[in-house]
Amino acid sequence: MQQKAIKREIGERRRLLTGAATIAAGGLVAKLIGALYRIPLTNLVGSEGIGLYQLVYPFYCLLLTVSATGIPSAIATLTARKYAAGETALPLYKTCMRLFLWIGGVSALLMCLLAPWLSGLQGESRLTGGYLALAPSVVMVSAISVLRGYFQGRNEMLPTALSEIIEQVIKVSVGLAAAYYFRADVYRAVVALLGAVSVSEGVALLFLYVRFRRGPAYDKNLKTGEKTTVKEVLKLSLPLTFSSGLIPLFSLIDSILIVRLLGEYVPNSVALYGLFAGGATTVINLPVSVCYGIAAASVPALSSAIKRGENGRKKLLYSLGLTAGLSALSAVGLYLFARPAVRILFSSLAAEEAEVLVGLIKAFSVSAITLSCTQTLSACLTALGKPMHSAVSMLLAMLVKTAVSVWLLRMPSVGIYGAVAAASVGYATSFLFDLFFALHATKRKAAKSL
Repeated sequence: MQQKAIKREIGERRRLLTGAATIAAGGLVAKLIGALYRIPLTNLVGSEGIGLYQLVYPFYCLLLTVSATGIPSAIATLTARKYAAGETALPLYKTCMRLFLWIGGVSALLMCLLAPWLSGLQGESRLTGGYLALAPSVVMVSAISVLRGYFQGRNEMLPTALSEIIEQVIKVSVGLAAAYYFRADVYRAVVALLGAVSVSEGVALLFLYVRFRRGPAYDKNLKTGEKTTVKEVLKLSLPLTFSSGLIPLFSLIDSILIVRLLGEYVPNSVALYGLFAGGATTVINLPVSVCYGIAAASVPALSSAIKRGENGRKKLLYSLGLTAGLSALSAVGLYLFARPAVRILFSSLAAEEAEVLVGLIKAFSVSAITLSCTQTLSACLTALGKPMHSAVSMLLAMLVKTAVSVWLLRMPSVGIYGAVAAASVGYATSFLFDLFFALHATKRKAAKSL
């Protein structure tokens, strides 16, 4: 009996590593394509164009949170539980697809209606077209998230990895062509770039749907089981939606605070915001995206263990250890090679802007560790059935981040580095709370199993 348990543990660790490596490889390739995209893109639209491009993203990401973000983890958890019980997950998939397509459609409509007001609030009324060009992707990403969650719950990580690469390839090729065509008008170029995002999501959705149509035969020999209700789906997904929505919500606040507070004493506040949001944050998210593979693979592994009556602490610590090790190496690399990375990825920046970006990346590098570990812990808390704990820790973290940001950004001696310091403090806060909640949750499950 013990030998079987050891073999099963080894097999599950191999599957976790294989799944994590698959999504990590896809995420790394996709992010590298996206990072390299910045080289010709910055040459075409400059730091001001990048800043305008980034101004639209916070509200877009906020809507994606409501309609899509957190869905893969929730659906993967529910799907893994179905398969662990020997049941088909197809009815669950259909329920989730109908639900989130409806939510995505309402979110896209909201984006269209609020576009003039938001662009005016940000002081860039000509960006209204950018919001409209990006709106269709809100619906498509909702469907993409459901499909990715379904595949991940079945321990199929390749569709997610390939769809991420497809997204980037289409976005880069269509976006650069459009930006080049409208290069004489930075506003039109930015709108075209945002439209390219919608095109890329459409192609990725088509790929996943074709892949899905080949898969349901897998479920033919499985029993139907109890029907999963919308209430059950929302019970797991809503806390994740709330938690994930806090980052883009506070990023939207950042896009207003940073530009306005820095604008009190510097003339290039939009360009500085572009360096922070479109430069430093993009680079820091590279290792976070790579570590996402560990978070995604942890959900079915931990969910299956819980279904069997195990407490899951070993699997949690194993996933966290992998994340910490990989992200720590990445953070060291970011700090040591920030200057050559900026020289390669942002070669068109003026010397002064490039120097600011190098400093931002170095100061931000430690967040690659805390943000990656928070990502894994949040996924594990979902698998443990405690998504609300992650939401609470993220809310506290973002409140701390905003308070520190307002305090530091008012100091001319700190400037844009205040945004980095505030973000770093916020992510560290979230990590510590998530770690406490996760260890406490597995301790309680261990006590129940005795």
